[in-house]
Amino acid sequence: MTSTRYAALMRGVNVGTTKRIAMADLRAAFEAEGFGNVRTLLQSGNVVFDSHEPVDADRIESLIERATGSRPRVVLLDAARLREILDENPLAELADDPSRLLITFADEVPDGAAIRRPSDDELLPEVVVFGRHAVYQWLPLGVSQSRLPAGFAKALGATATGRNLRTVQKLLALLEEP
Repeated sequence: MTSTRYAALMRGVNVGTTKRIAMADLRAAFEAEGFGNVRTLLQSGNVVFDSHEPVDADRIESLIERATGSRPRVVLLDAARLREILDENPLAELADDPSRLLITFADEVPDGAAIRRPSDDELLPEVVVFGRHAVYQWLPLGVSQSRLPAGFAKALGATATGRNLRTVQKLLALLEEP
């Protein structure tokens, strides 16, 4: 029986003092659920795992809640979808530091005009581009100096969660391992 490898990206896990979840606990919960080849990446809610059956985000959210008491929202991606998002990256040539290019994943990305955001002039030197499955944000001054309002990601929907390009590349490498 063939399996599919997924990356579960959790929103807001281990950011600040809320939603603290030990990665060892996450691995154990995924393994107890019957998933194979379970690995976590960093301490920010990234779990890569294999499943012999289709999986949806609601199942993963429920699993995490049973194991930890917290129910973070999850964006679930397979290798093909993550590769598509990376290949679509319109800021790839601009980003000379992968830790300063933020990719915000969402189940559905609304049209850029549908979300109130500062004008391009107000954002400079940042650049924000809406893709089909992600929002790409070049942050030359770093994430902590972003000029985008704090509520911007929330306007994308409850399941939106961001990762820098360096982390996304590591996730893709884990998804594509034999």
